[in-house]
Amino acid sequence: MSEGLSKRRLLLHVCCAPDATVGFERLGPEYDLTAFFYNPNIHPKAEYELRKSELERLCQEMGVPYVSAPYDPERWFALTRGLEWEPEKGRRCDICFRMRLEATAQKAVELGIDLIAAVLTVSPHKLAERINAIGAEVAGKYGIEYLPTNLKKKDGFKRSVELSKQFKLYRQDYCGCIYSKRDRERQKLLKALREQRQTVSVAR
Repeated sequence: MSEGLSKRRLLLHVCCAPDATVGFERLGPEYDLTAFFYNPNIHPKAEYELRKSELERLCQEMGVPYVSAPYDPERWFALTRGLEWEPEKGRRCDICFRMRLEATAQKAVELGIDLIAAVLTVSPHKLAERINAIGAEVAGKYGIEYLPTNLKKKDGFKRSVELSKQFKLYRQDYCGCIYSKRDRERQKLLKALREQRQTVSVAR
């Protein structure tokens, strides 16, 4: 950013505080950021409130303005009905990305901001190309621009872990939706069973 030039405003969709750390660090020097929290996919409500409060704390500490939209899980469940057993990176995720990015575009228009982006691309479990394609399509629909990112590059996820420790942030172990939580708990159980079998085998 050239000295003396004002930064372009960017409404940045944020799914959680740990991912936001990298988005704020990498995009903040170039853009006038406002964080936007709209994540009706997060379940249960207590988890949603925890992630929201952690983001609010991070925004205060890093000096990033923050706005949010109401929790609306009923709409998310309606949009993803019939896709309960889709794997992560499947059709359910595409619907979820589109829902949240469309809300981001709507909020940007409301705030008079003509550029949006998302920190969703920090996660190694999400396809940046797909998120960026959906973001560009949605932004075009509302007559604004989408800034493509791939924040997992250059050890972005590792950096998010480091910054989360620095800010003492809560780090979740599942994406957010009830189905990802179900699948994560199943993985934990299977891992525990495998370890138990290995222990028994060694003892014999």
